[in-house]
Amino acid sequence: MTALPTSPFLTAARGERATHTPVWFMRQAGRSLPEYRALRGEGSILDAIKKPELAAEFTLQPVRRYGVDAAVLYSDIVVSSHAVGFGIDVAPGTGPVAPVPLRTNDDLARLRALEPETDMHYVMQTIDMLVKELEVPLLGFAGAPFTVASYLIEGRPSRTYENSFAMMRNNDVLWHSVMERLSQHAIALVSAQIQHGAQAFQIFDSWVGALTVDDYRKYVLPHTKNVFTELSRLHPEVAGIHFGVNCAHLLEAMHEAGASIMGIDATISLHDVRTRLGADVVLQGNLNTDRVLEGVEPALAAADEVLASNAQHPGHIFNLGHGVTPQCNPDVLHAIVQHVHKRTAQ
Repeated sequence: MTALPTSPFLTAARGERATHTPVWFMRQAGRSLPEYRALRGEGSILDAIKKPELAAEFTLQPVRRYGVDAAVLYSDIVVSSHAVGFGIDVAPGTGPVAPVPLRTNDDLARLRALEPETDMHYVMQTIDMLVKELEVPLLGFAGAPFTVASYLIEGRPSRTYENSFAMMRNNDVLWHSVMERLSQHAIALVSAQIQHGAQAFQIFDSWVGALTVDDYRKYVLPHTKNVFTELSRLHPEVAGIHFGVNCAHLLEAMHEAGASIMGIDATISLHDVRTRLGADVVLQGNLNTDRVLEGVEPALAAADEVLASNAQHPGHIFNLGHGVTPQCNPDVLHAIVQHVHKRTAQ
């Protein structure tokens, strides 16, 4: 059943008062759930994503287990690059790996434009299945141009991004061409997800915090802004979330990208974010994942700190400041959902 627009998640996403503060968790689809691990088996996540019935089940499992207010599509931020045949996979225990990284114009040719209905028909089939079953909104998502580019250019997860920075500064024509192509991927993918029934979306820019403000404004902001501007033009009624990690120094610049909701990590309080960005900004976040690992009581105490920092602002979606890790106890996550719902019930 398609979720009603009066759902707590969609209400809070509009900055309006909901019946309770809605909750969902990044990476909630699996990872820490034993029922997920029992079905997941070995191999790449990209193989699991290509099986619509399995991907739908993985999307539904945390909704059943936790009672969250939104489901997030079981997918991955490099799925579009994989789908067009660039040559990237997700290695268990490592992350995205491209044996032949993107370093030249010839490499860019392998990153053709995305046609979601044909290149990623299995994702659309998954969404079609989910919207028939879900009673909460489904969130689609895509990787932001910078974060996906960092995987393609480095060839694997990196802490230094030396090849990405080198391309920015020494071959900015190629850099902007890569970012334009990845922007097309994000726009096309999210738009297709919405057309099939997703009712909100998140753009993950997980590693953008590695940039200085000047580099972000020069090399990244125009492209990320294009993603949100075009999606807003195509789907003006659909809320978009912009999330990054270690981005406190980039808040004002990231806000200029135009997302209707800012996803906040655990390095800054919601109060301080609104002090900087404005009292009316809609925020998502931002419980520290480390507190979840400490057990129920410390996690609930930390959840109360997040709620206090929000100061009863109607535009708040409760989430972690990062994704669920495999070490998180599902019982603790369930307790957090119940606690936030109870504490904020109107």
